[in-house]
Amino acid sequence: MTAPVPNPGILSIAPYVAGKSGGPANVRIFKLSANETPLGPSPKAIEAFKATALHLEDYPEGSSRVLREAIGRRYGLDPNRIICGAGSDEVLNMLAHTFLKHGDEAIHTAHGFLVYPIATMASSATAVVAAEKDFCTDVDAILARVTPRTKMVWLANPNNPTGTYIPFDEVKRLRNALPSHVLLVLDAAYSDYVSRNDYESGIELVATTDNTVMTHTFSKIHGLAALRVGWMFGPSNIIDAINRIRGPFNVSHPAMVAAAAAIEDLEHVRKSQEHNAHWLPWLTEEISKLGLKVTPSVANFVLIHFPADKGKTADEADAFLTARGLILRGLKNYGIPHALRLTVGTEEANRLVVKALTEFMGRK
Repeated sequence: MTAPVPNPGILSIAPYVAGKSGGPANVRIFKLSANETPLGPSPKAIEAFKATALHLEDYPEGSSRVLREAIGRRYGLDPNRIICGAGSDEVLNMLAHTFLKHGDEAIHTAHGFLVYPIATMASSATAVVAAEKDFCTDVDAILARVTPRTKMVWLANPNNPTGTYIPFDEVKRLRNALPSHVLLVLDAAYSDYVSRNDYESGIELVATTDNTVMTHTFSKIHGLAALRVGWMFGPSNIIDAINRIRGPFNVSHPAMVAAAAAIEDLEHVRKSQEHNAHWLPWLTEEISKLGLKVTPSVANFVLIHFPADKGKTADEADAFLTARGLILRGLKNYGIPHALRLTVGTEEANRLVVKALTEFMGRK
């Protein structure tokens, strides 16, 4: 007898490995590995979530209408051009399943989100890597990798795990230079944290082209990672195509109403933005004072580079911090073995990380 055989490319996929969340049993744990907001979810989202507890026997409304309309009101978008998913991960995978097949190619940057090559290869397409410049997207490098087989370009802006971004003019230059049949996917998961004048999440480009989509998530600034809610704004024909493969109840009702409440709580979002605007530069400056290179970030995390010298490596720093309950993200699976990613945490967590790193770097 022969066993079932996975589709081509499946067994070549390196499984996604999440950052560790546990630590020593005898110390207080500060999880700073997953880019979660230190302020938690909106109280209004919590209230909306709790109100659904007495009706868990009911199926959710299949199209996420309430949430799509809330997103539409917040950003001035047509709800019919929005699709929701169980996290933006599901939306990214649905895009790949809809538009990629064996023989196609999809481009992502060297240190782009790991879901991009996974979704590409799961659709039997080929994942093509474009080099970055100083851990930042290089538009020319992407364009140099375009071939007649290219059907999609994945672009996280800001990028995870580097925290870097490219200006909107560069995004438009990329779109204009790509063949019209190539779908540009703009992943704006961290856009709410960006305060640069030359940045735009992608809504404008989606509204003015028929071959661009923008994805977003409720897992970051809205603090709903446990509920798994994401969404995408795109051209009507792309939304129609994806709706044909979307599961009929892919977003739960508790997740839907909590997300709708969260996106309307602008005061909670403002507090999260102000917290990040204060502590992101503080962490960057304090860690840089220790002689460690920090990649400039516009998101809610920083990329810390460690030397290869014995006693000062990223692995040794990770072990040192973990022993003290400070959990950062190792990046070997992103091809950055000498760096750790640190999420902006509470004031207490931020100060403890700097104190611990000071001790680590000062060891003889």
